[in-house]
Amino acid sequence: MNKSFLITAALLGALSVILGAFGAHALKSKISTDTLEIFETSVRYQFYHVFALFIVGLLSQYFSNYLMLWSGRLFIIGIILFCGSLYILTYFKGINNQQMNWLGAITPFGGLCFIGGWLLLALAIFKK
Repeated sequence: MNKSFLITAALLGALSVILGAFGAHALKSKISTDTLEIFETSVRYQFYHVFALFIVGLLSQYFSNYLMLWSGRLFIIGIILFCGSLYILTYFKGINNQQMNWLGAITPFGGLCFIGGWLLLALAIFKK
């Protein structure tokens, strides 16, 4: 069991609920529908990968190897890059700052981290 992954997953899960509620109640009337969709995508992917990180934390007890460790790390990095870039992009779009649209170019790197995390998770289990 990887306690740090479990704690991180729990905290990021709480943050997902907070941000989801914030988007549904506070942002809905303040930003465009397109921008709200960006925010909701970020919350959704964060929540999905909170569960993935939680699973990695639990499975680390049975599949303790560097692949499992890096799977969890990639999920965390993916949340930071993918979700973080979309949250920041939502903020700048909300204040009509179009000069920061380049932040969207960071998002695919987070997506690659998510893919890598899932592949390493599968490989860690397969190698056992």
